[in-house]
Amino acid sequence: MNPLDYAVLLGTMLGIAAFAIWRTRGRHELRTYLKGAGNARWITIGLSVMATQASAITFLSTPGQGYESGLGFVQNYFGAPLALIIIAVVFLPIYRRLNVYTAYEYLGRRFDPKTRLFGAALFLLQRGLGAGITIYAPAIVLSTVMGWRLDLTIVCSGLLVIVYTVTGGSDAVSLTQKYQIGVIFAGMVTAFFVLLAKLPAGLTFTEALGVAGSFHKLEAVDFSFNMDRRYTFWSGVLGGMFLALSYFGTDQSQVQRYLTGASLRESRLGLMFNAVLKIPMQFFILLLGALLFVFYQFETPPVVFNQAVWAAHAQGETGDRLRAIEAGFAAAHAEERADLNAWLAARRAGDPAAAAQARTGMLAAQQRTAGWRTEAQQVLAAASGRTTTSDADYVFITFILDHLPHGVIGLLVAVFFAAALSSKSAELNALGSTTTVDLYRHVIRREATDAHYVAASKWFTALWGVVAIGFALCARLAENLIQAVNILGSIFYGVMLGLFLVAFFLRWVRGTAVFWAAAAAQVLVFVLYFSLGISYLWYNLIGCAACVGFSVILQAVLGDGRRPDAAQAA
Repeated sequence: MNPLDYAVLLGTMLGIAAFAIWRTRGRHELRTYLKGAGNARWITIGLSVMATQASAITFLSTPGQGYESGLGFVQNYFGAPLALIIIAVVFLPIYRRLNVYTAYEYLGRRFDPKTRLFGAALFLLQRGLGAGITIYAPAIVLSTVMGWRLDLTIVCSGLLVIVYTVTGGSDAVSLTQKYQIGVIFAGMVTAFFVLLAKLPAGLTFTEALGVAGSFHKLEAVDFSFNMDRRYTFWSGVLGGMFLALSYFGTDQSQVQRYLTGASLRESRLGLMFNAVLKIPMQFFILLLGALLFVFYQFETPPVVFNQAVWAAHAQGETGDRLRAIEAGFAAAHAEERADLNAWLAARRAGDPAAAAQARTGMLAAQQRTAGWRTEAQQVLAAASGRTTTSDADYVFITFILDHLPHGVIGLLVAVFFAAALSSKSAELNALGSTTTVDLYRHVIRREATDAHYVAASKWFTALWGVVAIGFALCARLAENLIQAVNILGSIFYGVMLGLFLVAFFLRWVRGTAVFWAAAAAQVLVFVLYFSLGISYLWYNLIGCAACVGFSVILQAVLGDGRRPDAAQAA
């Protein structure tokens, strides 16, 4: 990066934060601080919901997912539109009618205080860890590639988001997210068109898609019933729907975003905005990754995209082995490129026999290059003595730094930080709100002024920010980052959703039954996760079904399943 890139990066990040602090200064009422002025229009809600969900991990790691595995990851989101419709029809009217600050207040009214605290605790645990991953994920990649100190990258970005979130509350989050998502869209579209321009002269977009398809990168849907496969149509529709129901319907970081709506209609339209655009957005980002794979068929890629790790060991004891791997990789890639050009020439000439022969050769060569890459990663892992984030997380940032013009590089790095800050600000805002409303005001200090609770919320928000920074400083992730976040959510979200489904639809089930059912269901999910090898998406369905089933059984055993009074049933 040169001075122009740093000017774009710092100007974008600091400018948006400063504007939010100025616009939202002087929030002294608890309702205004936690829920905003209550006049948000649907487009603001829609963009805020999208920005909260689409963290830096989405834009940094997902293109690498597309590069390595193709479009199949999009199946993870197939259930999201249906989930958002259900939330708009069922969840949202109840939240607005009860005029709650947090989703877990509803659990207290419907069941009892211990169930409310259990739901809030699940959220705080899961989202508290998630906030650490949100800040760690872009920091580990950007610091590694750019040579920045990891601890300073984490601390500086964390402190910036703490300052404007604490200062302005919910309105500051919504305001910054609106501009940050604009930066994100501009940057990703720019990267897409620059990538297309960087493809070889004479290669049409249709031919580029044909190249990607020939390497199985465009296989977006898998209808198999194999539960061991991480992404299939069925795990996406069923498990993905329950994951989206849990996240958008019970996670306070999302609930708080659409409770700011000026009316029920505005909030519903904001959710429908996401229902329509979520899958296309993820498809676009994965397609970008698939086209990156095409680009690197004609441009020799590094054996390992995490060049900092490669350089650290290239001159050590493993140097000779790594150089031999690099030579073998280069030879295999040259064969792959030659066969690919022959395949394209045969297709253009209308010679199917020659095209089939060339395709067989390029796929065999691609298997050899993949083998060299795997061997290199194994050697580096053995040399370093520890696991690191997946090499796929470094694909997109490597392309940006090596092939994009200055100024655009700064814009794309600003995209990653904008996404990190927008998601983290919503998380901290929700963590502070839940701690204040469901723990501090409900258990510790029941009677106090609004000014006192606003001050408490600011302190709790700042505290959670410090906790997230601390977790990020200690974090070590072996999974691809986008998968790590979804795995963490899937472990907790199913049980959280089960609590709310029992509350909404099983009116005869009481608090004691659902409390112990949820606890048992969460233990079951932990046991199954560490003992089975099924797709993590299924744990959303398993956790939810277990919570609901155990609740019914326990209530039948305990008896006294009288219908709760009108206030609770609302």
